[in-house]
Amino acid sequence: MMVSADQATDGYSAVFFMEEGRIARQMRASEFGAFLDGYVGLSDLAETDVKAVLIELGGDLLVRSLVFFRIWFDDEGRADTSWNVPIEALARDGAKGPDMGAGPIRLVCRSQCPDPKFAKELWDPDMTPGNNHFQAIRKAVESNTLRFQKIEPVEEDIPVLNAKEEPAKAKEPEDDGAGAADRARLAQLIREQRLRIKTLQSVHRDSLADLQREHRNEMQSLRSEMADLEQKYERQRLTSEQLKQRLSERNEQYLSMQEQIGSADEDKKRDDANVGAELVLLREQLERKQRELEMRDEKIVSLEEENHELRHREPPENSILDHLRKQSVFLVAYHAGVGHVTLPFEDIETYFTNPVAYAAERCGMNEPAYREWLEHYENPVCCHQDGDGNECAEPIMRVSQPADFRPGVDDRCEQHQA
Repeated sequence: MMVSADQATDGYSAVFFMEEGRIARQMRASEFGAFLDGYVGLSDLAETDVKAVLIELGGDLLVRSLVFFRIWFDDEGRADTSWNVPIEALARDGAKGPDMGAGPIRLVCRSQCPDPKFAKELWDPDMTPGNNHFQAIRKAVESNTLRFQKIEPVEEDIPVLNAKEEPAKAKEPEDDGAGAADRARLAQLIREQRLRIKTLQSVHRDSLADLQREHRNEMQSLRSEMADLEQKYERQRLTSEQLKQRLSERNEQYLSMQEQIGSADEDKKRDDANVGAELVLLREQLERKQRELEMRDEKIVSLEEENHELRHREPPENSILDHLRKQSVFLVAYHAGVGHVTLPFEDIETYFTNPVAYAAERCGMNEPAYREWLEHYENPVCCHQDGDGNECAEPIMRVSQPADFRPGVDDRCEQHQA
């Protein structure tokens, strides 16, 4: 809950920021309300948990109530928007505290909070001699840096009763008044001592909690370090075992290689001997092959010479070839796809050696392709065979020119072409 901005209260309410037993900053309640509303930020308080005090003063500028509260400022120096402590309401319900000039004040702190659910948002003042927060606050109020206007009390004429009607207590001994003042001072002293004891206990609890928290953090850190060391040890142990295993394997490989080298030397000697014998045999085989190659070359030369002689020798006298040559008679042969072919005298022997090959050459084809076309030409039927080897034998169109014939296409019917 924000501090009220009511004009009647604003002149008598202030907020002090405490730092190490001294007043670090003073402001009026309205100014603090502007911080709570987020209109103003304090860059020097960014990321800071501030200990603050709400001071409510009377018209005589004497302290009437104190509320020791905490508030967080974010990284931009703005008050925590979720902060919602009803410090004014708490100040009205505060218990009796030290006398700061106008009788016991209404005090609200962590150890003395009228509503326990807000106790964690409060803090306890320090009452140690030389570092007393109450004395520091009293001095700051007396200096009146915020320039509050002091309201002087107005004297009023009070009617005096007849002396005959004076109460009987006026006749009491004077020493009773002194005793009451002493009892009041004693009660105030006892309250202050009790408050100091509570604050000391709170400080002790906070210190103990801080020590326990530090101890837990240290223990957690030590446990983390121990876990890291155990992990490092385990990794090093595994690495060491792996290295030992690899070293053992390398030693076995080394011994095996030594044995292999020893056996390899013996095998090499045997192999050298075997290689030498094989080399002798190969040389003999090479020499024999060379001699056979020379003999074959000689035979080829001899056959070529014989072939040349046969081609260019004159036919025997009175033979048919001799009469054909002398009489300039020409032979005419007929072959399908070529037609009639006139045979020159020089081609007669070649023709009779293989007439089909001669006809294929004249068609510009090789002999197998010509024979395949010739088979189709002489019997134009489908040559497709089923799985049992039976031919289709369906009559098809004949291709009359060997060069136009396409095996597998022109010798198939339409069904088997597809």
